[in-house]
Amino acid sequence: MAPLPIGIRFLVSFSRDQWYRAFTFILTFLLYASFHLSRKPISIVKGELHRYCASVNEGELRFNSQSQKASDTPPHQLPGNETDCGWAPFDQDNYQQLLGALDYSFLCAYAIGMYLSGIIGERLPIRYYLTFGMLASGAFTALFGLGYFYNIHSFGFYVVTQIINGLVQTTGWPSVVTCLGNWFGKGRRGLIMGVWNSHTSVGNILGSLIAGYWVSTCWGLSFIVPGAIVAAMGIVCFLFLIEHPKDVACSSSLMAHSRSYENGMPRFRLQKHALPSEKKPLDPEMQCLLQPDGKRPVHQNHAVLPADGSGMAAISFTGALKIPGVIEFSLCLLFAKLVSYTFLFWLPLYITNVDHLDAKKAGELSTLFDVGGIFGGILAGVISDRLKKRASTCGLMLLLAAPTLYVFSTVSKMGLEATIAMLLLSGALVSGPYALITTAVSADLGTHKSLKGNSHALSTVTAIIDGTGSVGAALGPLLAGLISPSGWNNVFYMLMLADACALLFLIRLIHKELSCSGLATGDQVPFKEH
Repeated sequence: MAPLPIGIRFLVSFSRDQWYRAFTFILTFLLYASFHLSRKPISIVKGELHRYCASVNEGELRFNSQSQKASDTPPHQLPGNETDCGWAPFDQDNYQQLLGALDYSFLCAYAIGMYLSGIIGERLPIRYYLTFGMLASGAFTALFGLGYFYNIHSFGFYVVTQIINGLVQTTGWPSVVTCLGNWFGKGRRGLIMGVWNSHTSVGNILGSLIAGYWVSTCWGLSFIVPGAIVAAMGIVCFLFLIEHPKDVACSSSLMAHSRSYENGMPRFRLQKHALPSEKKPLDPEMQCLLQPDGKRPVHQNHAVLPADGSGMAAISFTGALKIPGVIEFSLCLLFAKLVSYTFLFWLPLYITNVDHLDAKKAGELSTLFDVGGIFGGILAGVISDRLKKRASTCGLMLLLAAPTLYVFSTVSKMGLEATIAMLLLSGALVSGPYALITTAVSADLGTHKSLKGNSHALSTVTAIIDGTGSVGAALGPLLAGLISPSGWNNVFYMLMLADACALLFLIRLIHKELSCSGLATGDQVPFKEH
């Protein structure tokens, strides 16, 4: 018998569970990358919505001024009611406030909707809920771009489109995090979710490149094409997303263990707290965050539960807030996301102003911030897995981020090479804590042992943390639009202050982690099926 080819041997070396798990990892990665792909065009198109009249020849301006007096028409009228100053109503002197209001309308709706999304999402099938959100998001992203083709210059049209798009996009994050949490165990969650969370940066990079391709010639397509991609991925979601391992008789843990389902029948397990004499390892991070003395509870109880956690009611909003660590990490994310989203929405325009590049080149250069974010998210996950200290890892990166932002604001004016280097470094330090909190930390808290395996908690906890962070995401771009007319240095001072506030909210958790002793590297346990 001839030996199997190397490629076939490689394929059959993986179990059925591993193939399903890899498929879910890649699919959810692509689904949420498409959401971020559709958010990026607005930041790329800003430089086209308002172009600088100063670049037009002064003699031509004088000629246009005389023509305007004679014919009472707008200066230097171009096809499509577009002027040399950009696209009305963004061609006025208050364009920064108007563009900031567009960002704020999207992000404020996103923040408000996120609190409701987790509560709604945990009561509906994830696949249907996520499919609806992606189809609707694709439609409203494309609708913004149709304003170019239908010559729409109403500011209200663009604001309403952004608000509705912000609301429907809230279906994405709780859904994909819950799905991934269902499939993956806890042993290497920081690394796995650090790699997975690079979908944010990948989506931003693709969105920048796609929007930048058409921004100078037909900016409407900068929205329509990403909108079509999101809608297409929504159809893929409907056809292929598997919400839970039990739907295909797979295990939900990365570690080998007996399955909760045998011969199609649910098996019951006995949950009990270990007695002091038993040597069962604790979850080290939650030992630090939840039990100051690091000891087990004195009173032990036994409870018989279905292996899939069925029969449990959905957790309430206030119940989720009572999970230790949720409030601190939520407030930390508020300020961390403020910084991240200010870069997301305003970085291309900043590069245009400082390095005097056109909108397309500025958009391409801004992708380096997201490249740095990929490495930052993975690095944060690896460090937190190794140290078993999520809060301390976030705190260290936040501590380094503030002075790095100051250096960036100074060095970026010295030339393109300096800007490139600082974009990569700033991206890593700014995105690291944001990525860690929204993924591994949210999953840790949403599947904590105090919830007794309640499968309905993860979506709500994720929505609370990301929803609070989205409040900062709404405030950051708005503040940048209000502050930037007084100078970009002031915007960077605001970002440094936000980083300091984010660090401040983690002080208690960092102190609790550092005061914890005797944690072995292998003490983590796989999370229970839920």
